[in-house]
Amino acid sequence: MTTALLDTCVFVPSRARDVLLEIASAGVYRPLWSTEILAELDRTLRALLAKRGAPAEEIDAYLTRLFRQMRITFPDALAAEWEELVPTIHLPDPDDRHVVAAARAGRADVIVTDNLADFPPAALPTSITRQSLDDFLLDIFDLHPGQVVTAVRTIAGRTGKSGSRMTAQEIAAYLSTHGTPFFGGRLLAAIDTAP
Repeated sequence: MTTALLDTCVFVPSRARDVLLEIASAGVYRPLWSTEILAELDRTLRALLAKRGAPAEEIDAYLTRLFRQMRITFPDALAAEWEELVPTIHLPDPDDRHVVAAARAGRADVIVTDNLADFPPAALPTSITRQSLDDFLLDIFDLHPGQVVTAVRTIAGRTGKSGSRMTAQEIAAYLSTHGTPFFGGRLLAAIDTAP
């Protein structure tokens, strides 16, 4: 099974995060992150939700639920002992070294990021590649199309509780216009033809 270190940027928007985590919960790949990635995600989501006018108590409750569910569903996803590796890593942006350190510590096969320029292949350990979210999801879809379609249908079934209801087709269409154009398009075609 592939182990994928998920960079903070691929957790936003929430529909992409939902798809990544739902597919992982089906056992298609093992997700990996670090305390620093979760801290970055916390800061990013707090800023986004505050900008939308959400009250602080609502933001706190949402993030508490999200991180608790991630911990419960993926108890082995938190990379450990990555901090000591940070000084050994050289990247164009030193602030990104923690990502590679966590990938090394967690024995990741791939770093999933939309900031590919920040992770030049020559700067990565030979055992680790990097992929955009779109390419990673396309690869997963090619290997496990039925499980991916089922995951998106499961997500669609959960929508409508605190926002508008979305069908699997609407989720696929959304993804095709929000960072994963090729995956979203392939997924939409598969959902339209699947029984």
